[in-house]
Amino acid sequence: MSIFFILFFLLRLSTAQHDCTPTTCSHDGPTIRFPFRLKNHHPHHCGYPGFDLSCSPPTTHLTTTTTVLDLPNSVKVLVSKIDYKSRLIHIKDPNSCFPQQLQNLNLSITHFQFADFVQDFSLFSCPSAKLDFSKLDFRYNVTCLGGDGHEVYAEYGNRVIYSTPLISCRKMYTFSAPTEALDQTADLQLKWPKRLRGKRGAEGKFCGFPLSLLSPMCSVFNFGLSSANSNQRDLRIAGETLGSFLLLVILVAMYWFHRQKKIKKKDHQKIEKFLEDYRALKPARYSYADIKKITNQFKEKVGQGGYGTVYKGQLSSDVHVAVKILNNTKGNGEEFINEVGIIGKIHHVNVVRLVGYCADGFRRALICEFLPNDSLETFASSDHDKHLLGWKKLLDIAMGIAKGIEYLHQGCDQQILHFDIKPHNILLDENLNPKITDFGQAKLCSKEQSVVSMTTARGTLGYIAPEVFSRNFGNVSYKSDIYSFGMLLLEMVGGKENFDVMVNSTNQIYFPEWIYNRLDSGEELGIRIQDEGDAKIAKKLAIVGLWCIQWYPIDRPSMHAVIQMLEGDGDTLVKPPNPFASANPTMVTGQSSGKPFKSDLEVIVESE
Repeated sequence: MSIFFILFFLLRLSTAQHDCTPTTCSHDGPTIRFPFRLKNHHPHHCGYPGFDLSCSPPTTHLTTTTTVLDLPNSVKVLVSKIDYKSRLIHIKDPNSCFPQQLQNLNLSITHFQFADFVQDFSLFSCPSAKLDFSKLDFRYNVTCLGGDGHEVYAEYGNRVIYSTPLISCRKMYTFSAPTEALDQTADLQLKWPKRLRGKRGAEGKFCGFPLSLLSPMCSVFNFGLSSANSNQRDLRIAGETLGSFLLLVILVAMYWFHRQKKIKKKDHQKIEKFLEDYRALKPARYSYADIKKITNQFKEKVGQGGYGTVYKGQLSSDVHVAVKILNNTKGNGEEFINEVGIIGKIHHVNVVRLVGYCADGFRRALICEFLPNDSLETFASSDHDKHLLGWKKLLDIAMGIAKGIEYLHQGCDQQILHFDIKPHNILLDENLNPKITDFGQAKLCSKEQSVVSMTTARGTLGYIAPEVFSRNFGNVSYKSDIYSFGMLLLEMVGGKENFDVMVNSTNQIYFPEWIYNRLDSGEELGIRIQDEGDAKIAKKLAIVGLWCIQWYPIDRPSMHAVIQMLEGDGDTLVKPPNPFASANPTMVTGQSSGKPFKSDLEVIVESE
């Protein structure tokens, strides 16, 4: 509201600068309007040149504010009345001594002339003792100019108006004025012409007819031959132009300020709305009716699996979610409990965030953040899709997954084992950043104890670590997730069509073994790669993957070491031992083959 008030004030100020409203200097003073203008009040265009009036404050001689007319040669007269109909202006001398000012007055260079009959007068200064004052007509004794032993007298024409000749007197000056001018208290009348050339009136009517008596003066003004008037006009135009420019700058600045304030207010509202929506991102319980409303009656299906069906939903205009309706015919609710109990506590950039859940009777659902670019399986399934993604981005994705797994193992209050790391459970956001999802088979483990008992194997064939199947390979631990991550890396390198997992077959990890043999013989991987830098990335991912899929958990690196290998120079990576050499299933639990990353690996205890 304040910005509009300021703009209104500026517009009113601009209008006031061009206001020609009639005014006065005092309540009983004459009205000042065109062709006159009041200095420091009316703009120049409100009056005609030479018709400038001003207000004089009270003095010792004058008790009220008076109206003053400035005439050439520093002649100032008081204006008592202005008759616009008769074009007459009544003037008085401020010092009650008109003859003193008349010696400097030259009306020929103004637009005014005396309205009364004009005669030529001469003033004489005479010694007081030389004249017989009793015989004089004191009407023509100019007393205001006398003093110090002399008197001033007047004569007009060639006739001496006194009985005594003015032989001993000195002639002072001659002027043309009406007889009343010799009366010190006279109220003289000046008249201005009916038409004035080259000027528009306050009402916008053009006053432009030649004046016969003042035609030379009007011609000078009309054609700009007077340098003084021309300079004044140029200064006036320059001043008005500068004033208009400054006003425009102020208006633009005020508009910019108002716009910036509006933008900041909009940004503030946007932030407030985001914070309001963010509150909805805390895991909350929804009814089944809410789920139907969120999914718009299950309108858009985005996924299907053994766990159930995934639909796209919307909490608000800016918050989209993925709603996973769990299959009630599978399991005893353990998957639902795992998801809500585990993912609801996780806050990491590389882990999918749980927004809410539904447990309405036998109906169960999970509401997670929506990721628009599907899963990593889409891009890692073929060389063509991998080429679209780019090897540098594949390396970034591998780094993000590794950091997410490290957070699960080390960053939470309790250690979280995922047990189902695979491309299908890696979702990509709008910037292709990876996020780990699907914690249905995950386990919470105490950090103080490291023993876990598992009655059945869990995970997806092809990604399950050997120790999960048989304790002859070692104890189940966080190294099981590292094995799954290694298989994921090799699939990212080779493509799914080259990585056919064959259940109950001795060639179960054929493609990883093939990669190891190629690296062992110094041959290229044989993958379609055009850029040399991309070939180095593929080789790095393959070597790290082979380190992660060592048969025995004790030979696998920690996820922290994996991150260091991915961040480092691939040329310095050491090829791991051959994990596909004939393994003795009767080896003692935890026995190492003498490879790096040796450490005592304890059995993990599963939290209740």
